[in-house]
Amino acid sequence: MLIKSSDSGFNHPVASDITPKAIYEQRREWLRLMAGGVAGAALASWAGRDALAQATGPVARPGKLAALPGARSNVPGAVTMEKLTEYKDASSYNNFYEFGTDKSDPARNAHTLRTSPWTVEIEGAVRKPAKYTLEDLLKLSAQEERIYRLRCVEGWSMVIPWVGYSLSELIRRVEPLGNAKFVEFVSLADPKTMPFVGSRVLDWPYVEGLRLDEAMNPLTLLTFGMYGEILPNQNGAPVRLVVPWKYGFKSAKSLVKIRFTEREPATAWNKASPEYGFYANVNPNVDHPRWSQESERRIGEDGLFAKKRRTLVFNGYEAQVGQMYAGMDLKKYY
Repeated sequence: MLIKSSDSGFNHPVASDITPKAIYEQRREWLRLMAGGVAGAALASWAGRDALAQATGPVARPGKLAALPGARSNVPGAVTMEKLTEYKDASSYNNFYEFGTDKSDPARNAHTLRTSPWTVEIEGAVRKPAKYTLEDLLKLSAQEERIYRLRCVEGWSMVIPWVGYSLSELIRRVEPLGNAKFVEFVSLADPKTMPFVGSRVLDWPYVEGLRLDEAMNPLTLLTFGMYGEILPNQNGAPVRLVVPWKYGFKSAKSLVKIRFTEREPATAWNKASPEYGFYANVNPNVDHPRWSQESERRIGEDGLFAKKRRTLVFNGYEAQVGQMYAGMDLKKYY
């Protein structure tokens, strides 16, 4: 897999113009040493971005993120023709409580996250437990671009072109055992680089979970990039989930562990409050205790007279995922 740089139209500063000479020379050496191999260019970009963020802090935007390969997906339902949310909105209006609870906090604070080196450990009820480096994960499968709607419980939504591949590609390689019914996802919880880890808002580390059949659904994406580039820190770098038919908090960010279990895992938001159900399928007929879920506001369409959109069952992916919940009371299993 070759990862090449391309011009996306953003006017970024040149690294040598904004970075102290010692850091810049160190960054160049990282790039030279890591540029070999199938995924070397992507890893070099992550390492260089970390050095640049450390040198410049949250004010200056990091240098150009490396482009990721990704043909348009042919998975049914994986591409919508809706207007894309602008990159500046998708990368500055985020939920990532490890970096703060305000929507603008992650973009301001996530420069401290170090994304290289990175490993993801696979454990639990699998025949082949393993520890994958980021390079290992990048090489597992050809990457695709998928344009997914993302809907959050607060009533806002976005349309984002993600880059990655079906999580099922990884699951098949580790060979779940017969008693594996659920998949638990654990995010990084490093108080040195994530300033809000340790706050009382959630029980850390951030944990999410899916039923095994949900995790195996082709729409569930192991994600490394967006808008054709590697993930910004505030969007869950270097690897995250995207589960498009569920509310956004199910799409765990900055993954460090994937565990296969027989029992339903206790998830961060469900432990914080029972109003956040384990399934969290987008359902306009199940209200949050403090607001309706019947409509949503698309980020970027929030002018004075902009109309809200009607919320779609399963976020519009009912044809692709509805059969997994046949016979279930979706108001009880929310």
